[in-house]
Amino acid sequence: MTAMGLGSIVGRRLAPRVQKLAPQAAHNFVREAMVKAITGVGPLRPVRVSAEKQLKDEKGDVDGAIRDVVRLHVAYASAQGFLTNLGGLMTALAAVPANITGLTLVQVRMIAAIAHLHGHDLDDPRVRAAVVTSLLGEETVRKAVKKGRLPASPLGLATHEAYDPAIEKAVNTEVATELITRVAGKRLATTVGKRIPVLGGVVGMTADGYATWQLGRYAATEFKKA
Repeated sequence: MTAMGLGSIVGRRLAPRVQKLAPQAAHNFVREAMVKAITGVGPLRPVRVSAEKQLKDEKGDVDGAIRDVVRLHVAYASAQGFLTNLGGLMTALAAVPANITGLTLVQVRMIAAIAHLHGHDLDDPRVRAAVVTSLLGEETVRKAVKKGRLPASPLGLATHEAYDPAIEKAVNTEVATELITRVAGKRLATTVGKRIPVLGGVVGMTADGYATWQLGRYAATEFKKA
């Protein structure tokens, strides 16, 4: 069995345990990440301030500002991905929470900035639920909607007539579970497959950066109003 295959199996087995053991904790984790991403934390300014600066730098070109936002956050994701993937096999699983926290903050912030640049109100709980849902990625969202686990696409959630708090909790729990599954599976695959600490960091950097770029492209299209 390949390392990537082993990582995938571990990720899938971990997912239901997360949902069963801590649904409220998962919900709270995603909600807190959303708040910090929007209001700012540490050196990161409030997302509206950052997005408006990008728009000003691009002389009002929304698409250009979004491209800048994506490039910036891909760099952020790559940097934290490298740092949290350094270390050998013994530190692999211990690093998972740090990577989830860092990557989630970066990706939520990027998607929120894109939603803002497309004219969505980040104070609207429907828009916040849509931003979180986008973390699942296009393919996962499409499957979840088809199977009835999600009521609509991110844009559908953002523009829905009414807001249902139950939807937010369900979305947050599913997103947290998906994030843990991805990170745990990826981490085990890189460390078992390579057994070389620094190389694991390089692989993590590449994976996080590419995943963030994909989400940026998805959000740029999804949140564009008709």
